[in-house]
Amino acid sequence: MSFVGAAPDVAEIAARTRAFVREVCLPAEERFPGPDLDPALRAEVQAAAREAGVFAPHVPAEFGGVGLDIRGWSAVFEEAGYSLLGPQALNCAAPDEGNMHLLEVVATEAQKERYLRPLAAGEIRSCFAMTEPHPGAGSDPAALATRARRADGGWVIEGSKRFISGADGAAFSICMARADEGATMFLIDASNPGWQVGRRMQTTDTVFAGGHSEVEIRDCRVGADAVLGEVGQGFRYAQVRLGPARLTHCMRWLGLARRAMDVALDRAAERSVFGSRLEELGLAQGLIADSVIDIEASRSLIRWAAEVLDSGAHGRHETSVAKVFVAEAVWRVIDRSLQLTGGDGVTDGLPLARFQNEVRPFRIYDGPSETHRWAIARRASRVRAAERERDVRS
Repeated sequence: MSFVGAAPDVAEIAARTRAFVREVCLPAEERFPGPDLDPALRAEVQAAAREAGVFAPHVPAEFGGVGLDIRGWSAVFEEAGYSLLGPQALNCAAPDEGNMHLLEVVATEAQKERYLRPLAAGEIRSCFAMTEPHPGAGSDPAALATRARRADGGWVIEGSKRFISGADGAAFSICMARADEGATMFLIDASNPGWQVGRRMQTTDTVFAGGHSEVEIRDCRVGADAVLGEVGQGFRYAQVRLGPARLTHCMRWLGLARRAMDVALDRAAERSVFGSRLEELGLAQGLIADSVIDIEASRSLIRWAAEVLDSGAHGRHETSVAKVFVAEAVWRVIDRSLQLTGGDGVTDGLPLARFQNEVRPFRIYDGPSETHRWAIARRASRVRAAERERDVRS
């Protein structure tokens, strides 16, 4: 893998992460069968990551991290994603990683000390509460139904949330609610009596610490200092979080696709069928080649989108394109890998069936592929319409 043009230390950190994942995380996976990640195991691998100098690569140095830019994340997160435990060990797993970035950009200094510093240190977990039961916010954030009203020098929040990743065990939430001025983000401590985590939803994926839960928000009273950023600017701040967050999902899952590919390549090299090794058969070579193409194309799209985000642009188009392609490419790579390993691939003797269960929801999480395609097509039509108008004027 080449890091030409990247920051001088990215290649070294990526190499150290690669070694750490193989020496620490892969063996530890045997103690993480799912669906719940033992907090003691999480603390153990995080301590090992700190000792290895690879902890929190995305966090600014002032908060105890390595301080890489987003393009640097792409190399390191991919290496971390080679193991299901890697992102947890490096403290760059969702939803905490996205919340750290949002707090870094938007929070006041007091909020950073109260929430970002312990989150970046791995001392606590967090969640991001926007998704709601139908007909509330889901693929369409504009349907946001949770309400916030001013009262007694602060706010009262009422609503219902669902599919809130990490809510069970989170120390606080970044919650989106609709005030009279518009969508607004609030910091809500888990100890607030108005914040009630309910049923843990059973899903195919198991790597989110705390799973995905329903949450009821009833007479939830917070102070004026609980507002994150400015009142009414919640959707604008959501773009600060969601663009990088959907891209970092791509980075991590690409690492898992590489792992699946390695499992398949090892099997193809050792398995003999019809008088030849599997890797020498044309049909198998076709599957392998298509997976290599998907992996390389995914990495290129991730780096392209990361460069746009690092430039300060929102990157809505670039992250949407990358998200759709990578989510589906990762699925294809793992599916081909399972096919190459035959019957063993669908057993627990290999990790591929679990990998399929883990990555399948990514085509829905952070916006379904269909929603992103709709947005991509609309942008393409607008751009072409503007070009036609310029051509007519000239």
